[in-house]
Amino acid sequence: MMGRALLILGWLSTLGIAATAIIGYLLGTAIRSLTVHVLIGLIGSLLLLFAHCWVMFYLIGSGTAIKKAVTENQLDADLAERTKAFKSRSYPWLMLAMALIIATFVAGGAYVAGVGPSWIHEVLFYVTIGSQVYTLVMEGQVLRANEHLMTEINDLLA
Repeated sequence: MMGRALLILGWLSTLGIAATAIIGYLLGTAIRSLTVHVLIGLIGSLLLLFAHCWVMFYLIGSGTAIKKAVTENQLDADLAERTKAFKSRSYPWLMLAMALIIATFVAGGAYVAGVGPSWIHEVLFYVTIGSQVYTLVMEGQVLRANEHLMTEINDLLA
């Protein structure tokens, strides 16, 4: 359930980031539109970082619980090993998605401050959106597999 909530938050935040781009393109560089653009971008970025970080913590916590259940109940050790695959599949993409959203926000700040070109912010935005979509789809697959594994262990213990 927690994983689903984090996934929904990630998708909503990604939509917020897309809305930020629309505002940036449609309203231009007027101070009022820039303020809205920066504010929505900040909120979307922080929520994405929050969601991705908590997915990582969720996988760590559930992996620890699974390992403990496997050890205490002498279940097949392969069950605990499967949690490593979840982390190795998702962590690199989660880290990339977080780094890209930070870089995009910083590049936007550099442009507003007059120390960076707008095209860097724009290119990073498109790379970030693509990365977020891929990462969220992959997160959903990993979280479902993790949930199935926990159900499988609960069924074995029942």
